[in-house]
Amino acid sequence: MEGRRVSPKEIAKEIDSPEAFTAKILQALARNNVVNSIKGAHGGFEINKDEIKTVKLSDIVDAIDGDNIYKGCGLGLKECDETKPCPMHDKFKSVRDELRLMLESTDLEALALDIKLGETFLKR
Repeated sequence: MEGRRVSPKEIAKEIDSPEAFTAKILQALARNNVVNSIKGAHGGFEINKDEIKTVKLSDIVDAIDGDNIYKGCGLGLKECDETKPCPMHDKFKSVRDELRLMLESTDLEALALDIKLGETFLKR
């Protein structure tokens, strides 16, 4: 798929994901300028090669889910913060901090390179 636009159907098939779900994710990514969406006969989704180095996993998570992943309670409680912590608050806070660091320091180029080299996989 390198160097050309791809349809949600092609992407869904490649990663073994439901087409409607994949399309919804791609639309969220396009709305947040993570990928480009081109309409028409030769349309589809693309990401500029020079941008692949600057797009971080945190950009993708933010486009799809917002920043709730960094704020939510580890037990799923509605109210949980520094002043009224749940029993998991301090332990989960360190997990969230590590997750944020990983997402903010990992770019798409690194992931794509690992896939291209056969070190990681999107489909078995």
